[in-house]
Amino acid sequence: MINHIRDVRKAMGLTLEDVAKRCEPVTTAQTIGRLETGTRTLSLGWLNKIADALAVDSAALLALPDQDELPVAAMLDHRGAHALEKTQTILQPTIELGMVALRIKSSVGDYRAGDDIWLSRRTPDDYVAALNRDILVPRPAGRFLFGRLIGREGDKLQILPLEAGARQQIVKDPEWIGVAVRLVRAL
Repeated sequence: MINHIRDVRKAMGLTLEDVAKRCEPVTTAQTIGRLETGTRTLSLGWLNKIADALAVDSAALLALPDQDELPVAAMLDHRGAHALEKTQTILQPTIELGMVALRIKSSVGDYRAGDDIWLSRRTPDDYVAALNRDILVPRPAGRFLFGRLIGREGDKLQILPLEAGARQQIVKDPEWIGVAVRLVRAL
């Protein structure tokens, strides 16, 4: 069975030992490594233990071969859920070149802890198209500012952070900004 355990673990910045210690009951890094590489069979029990240790849905750890479309079962609107008139599918989201992500650790604004926001990198020529959108702006010394782009005057961006009571921030034209284009949220 093809799995994404290593990809998810590395994306979270965890070692084999970290995941092993988070398992209930605690296991060894060697066991996690064998499960990642497929040298040990990944049973449903192990899949669920590792998913719990990584705080993700077990489906996030599995690769579904040759399935890049998800069939739509029903449509939900003001009348409720109902059958489709014609077959529809949802394509897997594509990752653009240079795209970055923002992981939400604490709830702020419309975002909840555990959300991932996919951001499309834009250059100064494209900043005007990001007005009234949530953006990530790199700052000096490895810092960032995240908020709503509310205006642009000359070479200055006006950003309203999402925290309650936050004041508008002015940032002189940064080299790039990341515009929020997709929200990934576990329910």
